[in-house]
Order: sequence, then C-alpha cells, then structure tokens
Amino acid sequence: MPDVGEGLTEAEILKWYVQPGDTVTDGQVVCEVETAKAAVELPIPYDGVVHELRFPEGTTVDVGEVIISVNVAPGAAAEQPQTAQPAAEEPAAKDAAAATTAAAAAPADEPTGRQPVLVGYGVAETSTKRRPRKGAQAPAQQPTARAAVQGELNGHHAAAAPAAPRPLAKPPVRKLAKDLGVDLATVTPTGPDGIITREDVHAAVSLAAASVAAPAAVPVPQQAPQAEPVQAPAPAPVAAGARETRVPVKGVRKATAQAMVGSAFTAPHVTEFVTVDVTRTMRLVEELKSDKDMAGLRVNPLLLVAKALLVAIRRNPEINASWDEAAQEIVLKHYVNLGIAAATPRGLIVPNIKDAHDKTLPELAAALGELVSTAREGKTTPAAMQGGTVTITNVGVFGVDTGTPILNPGESAILAVGAIKLQPWVHKGKVKPRQVTTLALSFDHRLVDGELGSKVLADVAAVLEQPKRLITWA
Repeated sequence: MPDVGEGLTEAEILKWYVQPGDTVTDGQVVCEVETAKAAVELPIPYDGVVHELRFPEGTTVDVGEVIISVNVAPGAAAEQPQTAQPAAEEPAAKDAAAATTAAAAAPADEPTGRQPVLVGYGVAETSTKRRPRKGAQAPAQQPTARAAVQGELNGHHAAAAPAAPRPLAKPPVRKLAKDLGVDLATVTPTGPDGIITREDVHAAVSLAAASVAAPAAVPVPQQAPQAEPVQAPAPAPVAAGARETRVPVKGVRKATAQAMVGSAFTAPHVTEFVTVDVTRTMRLVEELKSDKDMAGLRVNPLLLVAKALLVAIRRNPEINASWDEAAQEIVLKHYVNLGIAAATPRGLIVPNIKDAHDKTLPELAAALGELVSTAREGKTTPAAMQGGTVTITNVGVFGVDTGTPILNPGESAILAVGAIKLQPWVHKGKVKPRQVTTLALSFDHRLVDGELGSKVLADVAAVLEQPKRLITWA
C-alpha cells in the first residue's frame, strides 16, 4: 500500500480491477482504495502478469504492506514476482536485494528527473549531486530485502536501457487522457515541475478538434477499467428483533469525527446570523442561465453566494487567516481556496476551489460544477481537500433555515446558507412576498473579533440583497 500523501497511515481496498493471471501494463489502474479523505485509484508501475492479490476487497491495509505481486517476466519460470517480502520469509530475497543495490549503483543507468511511483511522483531532482563511488569500495550499508524490493516497487530501480521520459501526470489526469484518446507524450505541460494538468489535456483535445487537416487521429491507448459510481455502503443485515446495530467507524466518517472534535474544542466558535431579501439575486440567477457567456455552465444561487463571499473577503482580508498555535502567529492568507462542504455516500467532505479569488464568474461556475460532480462520484482527491481557507456549507438544500456550522480545521470562518423561501417582507414601505434566506457565519474568535465577523457577514448579505454591488465593490 503506497503512501498517498497527507500523512495517511492506512487505506481500505474498495475494488480490485484485476485478478491473478491478468496482464497489466505500466500505469494501468489496478485497484481503488479509500483513505480517510477520499477514494484514490492506484496504478501499477510494471508491465507483467498479476501473480497474487494479497488482500480481498473491504480490507483495511497499513501503508507499506504488500497488496499485489506481479510477475514481470511471465516466460521465465525462475523469475520471482515483483513484490515486497520480509527478509525472514525466504533467503533468496537477500539475493534480490543485493541485485537491486548493485543495479542502482551503476551511474550510467541511474534515472534522472522525477520517477513515477504508485501514486504521483517522487522527489524532484535537485542541484545536489553525489560523488561517484569507487569500484573497490563496498556500500556502507546494505538495505534489507524488504526495503530493497519495496524501493523497486516504488519505481526507484535503475533502468535497464535509456528510454524516453514518461510524461508526468497524476492518475486522474492519465485516466482523463485515456478516456479522451489523448497521447500524453504530445501534450505540453503547464503544471509545476512539468506535470500535465487536466487543463492541458482539454487544451490538447481542443487543438486536435481544430486541426481538421490532421492526417490521422491519435491512437487511443487501452483504457483503464471504469469505476462504477460510488454507492452508499449497504447496511449490515439486522437480525429479527435486534434493538441496536453497531457500525464500524472508519474512512471519511472517522476523519470527519476527529476533525470536528478537534475543531470544536480547539477554536472558540462564535456564530452570527442575518436574514436577507435575495429576490434580486434570484432574478440575476435566472438571467445568467440564458447568458451566452454562461452557456453550458451550472448557474445556481450558490454560485452568487460564493462570489459574494469572495467580495466580502476582498473588503475584509483579515478574515482570511489561520492560527498557528506552535509559532503563536496569525497567518494571513493572500489567496482564497474556497471550500464547499459536500455530502457524499461516504460522508461529509470539503474540497476547495484553488485560488477562487482570481476566477471570473464563468470560471468560478466551471470550477464549482467540476467540484460537485467529482465529489458525487466519490473521486475527490486528498489534494483537493487540502489548503482551504474559508468554507461555504449550503444547508438550505435540505430545507432548513440555517445552522451553527463548525469550522473546518485550519480555517477561520465558515458560511452557512439556509433555504430560500417566499416570505412576507417589508419592501419599499409595503409588505410583499419576497424570497428570503438566513445566513450564518461561524468564525474563530482567537483571530476574528466580533466587529470583523459582523462586517464580513453584513457585506455578504448586502451583495445578495443588491447584486449590483458585485460590480461597484469589485
């Protein structure tokens, strides 16, 4: 089980896409696992034949445990499958470790750049270079068989012969490229360290569609197995007459419980409320739905609530901060990663829109739509849920007026949006039916005073009451 990042120590195997005897190729997705934060698809870094699946579906496995072994030379009877084994299991493992060490010591074959591992890429190449080893000197320390073979499994083995560098892209981006028939070798990367992003793949598709004079279509690689939409786990069978059922706490539910308890008993919460007439905002939503610049995008009240909050943060930047207990510092964020609380079959998750403050309304709508659809499919990555600064939770979709939301750990504020209802309201001196909602803002009182929290909430309400302030306050 590889380390998928963010300090996670275990993951549950949700689904195997291969079985013993199946042929696999480098980069092919072989299984889906659920960490405490999200479901992640794991690719295999080998070409070969599956020898053994070590754990069945539904098993929680610690990081570092061997979950699959692959025979990379099916025709050779003596070839051992690629797998990590404890040193005490077989004496032959020591020879494998020695062979791996010897191969890695050859300077001519040492791989350059970032090397692919089961999830993502290894450490980026730095300017520091090692001195060449003298042939007469033995290595100072021989790694254990398990460490050596595990290093081989993670892609740190020496290449047998120079080969073209493999395009750098994360597994979801590789899957997107396969689904769209895009050869990653032809895509120009724009991400950090030369990593290909989803936008790069879409740009390549657009470029290919525009080139009507192209002599031939790009060959479509063999697609990885498609994961079925994530369904809520089936309830355990209940015996007739049973008065209680115990459900194991794990995965997203376990992570959510720990985060909420930690937040509630660490940050002193204050929640303020305001009821606002959003009739004009609802009219603007309907107008935007027919706007050509918003064609194909999902336009709803949440989009304008998000934009209103971004305007309020621009006017009151001190709200966008976090508390560093260890350093006893307040960290002011000059960017906004806007979190959107999403209820999924696995539980509550809060992915965020990176650099939401820099996005236009159409860009924000596109990012919001992709975030919601990815969350519903259970494909939200751990990276998408890290680095949030402020969050919105839309409890109004459940028909409730509002709530007292708990802060997402590491953030200073969270805005709850209640149901929008037709209510009697005094408008221009007369009681008229108007569309009204209630907003609630919870904030960390260690770094946000009542005045600052009130200003932010009042600004959000003012924008929703008079949407033209999106222009005058921008």
